[in-house]
Amino acid sequence: MDIRKLIEPKINPKIPQILPGDTVKVGFIISEGDKERSQYFEGMVIRVRKGVDGGSFTVRKISYGVGVECTFPFQSATIQGVDVLRHGKVRRAKLFYTRRLTAKRSRLKERRKKVVEEVVPETE
Repeated sequence: MDIRKLIEPKINPKIPQILPGDTVKVGFIISEGDKERSQYFEGMVIRVRKGVDGGSFTVRKISYGVGVECTFPFQSATIQGVDVLRHGKVRRAKLFYTRRLTAKRSRLKERRKKVVEEVVPETE
């Protein structure tokens, strides 16, 4: 018996397609006692995992000179939304090498989208 047939992951529709190197702003709900509030975590995606359980992605940021990483599951109901701020140009799937770099050296070039111009036929 295959577990994939028993459990079908329900991906949160508020999460767009993200890739390693993207700078994202993740909004999620934190419950403190009987109160709930929303908090944002902005950083660079260093890992995207896909699997039977729906997968997860890891975001890294530098806060007061200390690197902070947070892993979010794709099927989490506490995620309010993910905004992609920049698309970084990378050649690797896992960006763990950025852990040993300083904040300025870990910046990535921005990935440009190819713009295809349509050729309009001239009418005579």
